[in-house]
Amino acid sequence: MATQVTARRDFSFLRIAIALQTLTIFLQAISAGLLLTASYGETLHGVGARVMYGASMLYVLAAVLAWKPGGGSPRPVWHASGFLVLASVQVVLGIAHVPSVHLPLGVLMFGLSVLALARR
Repeated sequence: MATQVTARRDFSFLRIAIALQTLTIFLQAISAGLLLTASYGETLHGVGARVMYGASMLYVLAAVLAWKPGGGSPRPVWHASGFLVLASVQVVLGIAHVPSVHLPLGVLMFGLSVLALARR
């Protein structure tokens, strides 16, 4: 009984972490639009990038916590780790000002995050 409660709690934490990550990526798309129209767009996008990266790290933590104590599948850990790699590449591309790859990768990341959320 205690194992089921722990697994259920970790599962919901994992779902919340994925939802937070998805939301932050969506907000990054909005702030990217503000880059073109508002003077504060660059600042907002830079802050949002840090928050999105933190949300990706939280996703990894939630996946590990759902896997280890609950005895679940390690698959979410692999997905979360892969997503953290994508987020790292996205940050590097943004700093290097490579929009031809940065923008499509952002769209891909949003789609993958929505897919991960739908699977939970």
